[in-house]
Amino acid sequence: MKKTVSPLSDQKTHLYTLVVKADGTYEVFIDEVSKQSGKLEEGWDFLAPKEIKDPEQSKPADWVDTKKIADPAEVKPEGYDDIPAKIPDPEATKPEDWEDEDDGEWEPPTIDNPAYKGAWKPTMIDNPAYKGVWEHPMVSNPDYKEDSNLAARCVDCGMVGFELWQVKAGTIFDDIIVTDSLEEAKAFAQETFFVKKDKETAAIKVADDEKKAKAAEEKKKKDEVAAAEKTEKKEDDEEEKETHEEL
Repeated sequence: MKKTVSPLSDQKTHLYTLVVKADGTYEVFIDEVSKQSGKLEEGWDFLAPKEIKDPEQSKPADWVDTKKIADPAEVKPEGYDDIPAKIPDPEATKPEDWEDEDDGEWEPPTIDNPAYKGAWKPTMIDNPAYKGVWEHPMVSNPDYKEDSNLAARCVDCGMVGFELWQVKAGTIFDDIIVTDSLEEAKAFAQETFFVKKDKETAAIKVADDEKKAKAAEEKKKKDEVAAAEKTEKKEDDEEEKETHEEL
């Protein structure tokens, strides 16, 4: 498909339906809610494109598509590159116990230089020669051939294939039907998907509630331990203070 229909990612089971109609159109449903529709020819790469870029045309050599340029009137200030990014800390002093013979020559720590402004960059201005984005002229594609019977391309199809790229493991496909009757597909969905939907939602809620309750209990225990440690420390500090006062 040229335009992807994004699947739902709430970790629940969902019903995906592709309807291919005899008039050359299609429609995609998720949980029987329409998500995308259109012509097969426009939504899928079944046919060669109607138009292609004119092979006899190319962007002119003098075409300027650079929108911004450096201001030619600006010049880098003299000595700009001589400003260091770091300077010795003027407030740092050599430690009294520093021995040059043993410790080596003392060097003060460095700090960011407030006068340093980074690498010099000129101001960018609108390019007076800018002509805009060049668009390649299009021409009719000689290889394009209309097909009024696109819906019948798949004859005697009895299988469904899945090409997956996922970042989470555990995706399961089940209850698959290929049929030439939309009513039969809907009836099949009622017998398989919809009979499990409400039960699954209830089960997920129970699991989520249990997870929240467990997290709350663990937090409560953690807070109690932290409070006990705080109380114990306070008592130790008071006891130590009393000992010092007695001394």
